[in-house]
Amino acid sequence: KSSWYCVLGLEWIDFSSILLFLCVFLLLADFLKNRVPRNFPPGPWALPFIGDLHRIKPDRFHLQFAEFAEKYGKIFSLRLFGGRLVVLNGYKLLRDWKQQRRFTLHTLKNFGLGKKTLELSIQQECQYLTEAFADHQGKPFNAQSLLNNAVSNIICCLVFGDRFEYTDEQYQSILSDFIEMERLQGTIGTQMYNTMPWLVKWLPGPHQKILTLTKRVTDFIKTKIREHIENFNPASPRDYIDAFLIEMGEKEGSDSVFDHSSLSACTMDLFIAGSETTTTTLNWGLLYMICYSDIQGRVQAEIDAVIGSSRQPSMADRENMPYTDAVIHEIQRVGNIIPLNLAHSAIKDTTIDKYTIPKGTIILASLDSVLHDESMWETPHSFNPEHFLDQDGKFRKREAFLPFSAGKRVCIGEQLARMELFLFFTSLLQRFSFSAPAGEQPSLEFQLGAIRCPKPYRLCAVPR
Repeated sequence: KSSWYCVLGLEWIDFSSILLFLCVFLLLADFLKNRVPRNFPPGPWALPFIGDLHRIKPDRFHLQFAEFAEKYGKIFSLRLFGGRLVVLNGYKLLRDWKQQRRFTLHTLKNFGLGKKTLELSIQQECQYLTEAFADHQGKPFNAQSLLNNAVSNIICCLVFGDRFEYTDEQYQSILSDFIEMERLQGTIGTQMYNTMPWLVKWLPGPHQKILTLTKRVTDFIKTKIREHIENFNPASPRDYIDAFLIEMGEKEGSDSVFDHSSLSACTMDLFIAGSETTTTTLNWGLLYMICYSDIQGRVQAEIDAVIGSSRQPSMADRENMPYTDAVIHEIQRVGNIIPLNLAHSAIKDTTIDKYTIPKGTIILASLDSVLHDESMWETPHSFNPEHFLDQDGKFRKREAFLPFSAGKRVCIGEQLARMELFLFFTSLLQRFSFSAPAGEQPSLEFQLGAIRCPKPYRLCAVPR
């Protein structure tokens, strides 16, 4: 073998030389493959192979993006492994973000979205919720679970056609699974799985737990679908599942997107989008009322003047309650539960502002940057309901209020969420005054999973 090396003049090659050659080759290949496109948005210097992954802190990435925007501009780029990511910041860049909404919104409208029947369902759930709060008799408790029960039941009514008791063990198990899935979404292991599932799916980590939980929830949904199929009447659809089954019958074929797996996935999406977001907003709302007792008092004074104590709040009351409406909007703004919009991929070479964005680039819109845009808000970093009031004390809409999403691809349950937030929030403040337990100081610090949540806290709900 040595003489063969000598004949070829390769006697100088050893293992370390081969290893060095491979390293140089791989580095050069990575450099050539991931060269920055011409006229591409600026960003931090990326490492070979992993890109900017080492910079990302999952528990505060939206704050990091704000720091990057200060350094590199309103449009900046990051590299994660082999992919490029462009992040848009500020209201002006996001206002034309557009995409079509689909079947789900149309169907939710058919089943009470914005209609009186849905309002009655929410009002009924408000009664169950306030009774559950009253059961604590003013003693300290964490309200998140009860809020989640109530809000999720509205989605259950729309999707499954019925609500669950707060003591239902199967219901509690499913809600617990959703909460755990949301928490695990913020871990670095899950982010790595989302970036390169082909590799990470074989490794241990939190993504494996999410897959297990997802299967459990999907099995529950499939059971509900089977129950619907057994007593399904196309002439009288009762809920979202029935409507989907009708669509499946009308659009049978190999290329149809309406099948059982799609139904399970869409149902889970509605559950996630329609429960955890509103629950978290209400959770932030009660926390801010504890921290700003003067604002809580003004809201209760308006409730007393417009609604009184003898009847339930209704959506018709909202136009006569500008201060309460402003407070709810400000809770959504500072709660900032979805700091980053859903990622999109450029389907063709395009231009944003002065930069060229190649086809296939992932584009991410920072809603956090819009809700705290210093050019759009008077006091962007303070809790200030006056943001939504004019000089006469009347409610005013704000262009930069985008708590759900940007452009035409807004949250499909936005109208539902507005109803839930107003009715649940006013019902709770009509019945109770909220304060921190003696010796406990609640924190406005957040924790980040799939959405931005307050850290766990306890409150006292004292009957009024």
